[in-house]
Amino acid sequence: MMNDPKALARLVGETMFAVDVASKDTMGMALLACEPGRAVMRMVVKELHLNGHQICHGGFIFTLADSTFAFACNSYNKNAVAAGCSIEFLKPGKLGDVLTCEGIEQTLSGRHGIYDMKVTNQNGDVIAMFRGKSAQIPGSVVPE
Repeated sequence: MMNDPKALARLVGETMFAVDVASKDTMGMALLACEPGRAVMRMVVKELHLNGHQICHGGFIFTLADSTFAFACNSYNKNAVAAGCSIEFLKPGKLGDVLTCEGIEQTLSGRHGIYDMKVTNQNGDVIAMFRGKSAQIPGSVVPE
């Protein structure tokens, strides 16, 4: 297998994203970076994302953060899933906003990791903060 962790993480990201119907096709997200313990994703707030207050539905902001979390915690090519997560909504996302989420590993100990996601808009305003706990499960994204 590859002994370049950055190249492996990039391959894992590309492999996962290619079949991620939820993030790519349903939500219209773009994967900007997948590195060891880090990922960046982006999405534009469209009309289909608006709730009854005409702001971005929190579930879509959560999904952006959760998807970014998935790429960050799978970046070592060891299958990982969410064991738990929480989000704090700080500002509304509005129609046309470009939301970017950066996820960074805080700690990885055995099978469990803690990752923080920061969702910002095109002005750099923090829209939400998300923390996820990952659990590694058997298998790998790309063949070892």
